[in-house]
Amino acid sequence: MQVFRGFHHPGIAPACALTIGNFDGVHRGHQAMLALLRNEAQHRGLPSCVMTFEPQPRDHFARLAGKPELAPARIATLRDKLSELESVGIDQVVVLRFDQALSSLSPQTFIDQVLIEGVHARYVLVGDDFRFGAKRAGDYAMLDAAGGAADFDVARMMSYEVHGLRVSSSAVREALAAGDMGRAATLLGRPYSISGHVVHGRKLGRELGFRTLNLNFHHPKPAAMGIFVVRVFGLGDGPLQGVASLGVRPTVEDAGRVLLETHCLEWPAAMGIDDGYGQCVRVELLHKLHDELRYESMDALREGIGKDEADARRWFREFS
Repeated sequence: MQVFRGFHHPGIAPACALTIGNFDGVHRGHQAMLALLRNEAQHRGLPSCVMTFEPQPRDHFARLAGKPELAPARIATLRDKLSELESVGIDQVVVLRFDQALSSLSPQTFIDQVLIEGVHARYVLVGDDFRFGAKRAGDYAMLDAAGGAADFDVARMMSYEVHGLRVSSSAVREALAAGDMGRAATLLGRPYSISGHVVHGRKLGRELGFRTLNLNFHHPKPAAMGIFVVRVFGLGDGPLQGVASLGVRPTVEDAGRVLLETHCLEWPAAMGIDDGYGQCVRVELLHKLHDELRYESMDALREGIGKDEADARRWFREFS
């Protein structure tokens, strides 16, 4: 899969079948849309293309209003979104920076400069609630009329439901916020996971007797926060059982940086203590134990982590 930052790039295909959206989480509704896009692309002899945004539009408008707290929690990092798009067979992704210039484009200018001149769309598939252009003035009817005039086809996909419930990024966020990892997995079609390269931390876990694998979550508001039973992929021959903290570490001041800190219950015998750094791992969050806690001392923190480890071992004995 090819990834382009912006549409002013000579490597972008001369024609494509396109869909547009945030695709936060790449949930089952997104997957159904992407499957339809791929079928249409194959039928037309075109590459499939996803146009997405970073930051997401609501992040931009919340920051512009001076109220970043109004931005929605983020399900997936850009890295994980791109990984999921690749896994479903998308040919190319165009990541647009959503800024004042892009948000100010009129609907017709967006069609002309972005869809036609930028990514050379010959087929455009959108969701039933799709809006575009400055002040969200463009809608499906306008896009469809523009397609007729400019000779590209436009289609709309209605909502996707599971057990009578509409699958949406908002529904996934609600499940993750509630710690309902089973419902989140049903909506996503897979266990919720976070991936990235293991980075160096303060080595505090090692001092406490619980060495951890640290991954940065590059957004200030993750959709899930707390202490979780996890599986770790990317170290050794198979998944490793573990317990992880996702959040801002209230006991240890860390300037608000969001970290996923994972303690493997058993460290691979062939790996040295520092061999995890730089490795790309994927961590599946299977079950939430509790919210983040603020401990009064390092001894209390050590005791709390020990209890979390014991609870994770118990969960694996009962449910794995």
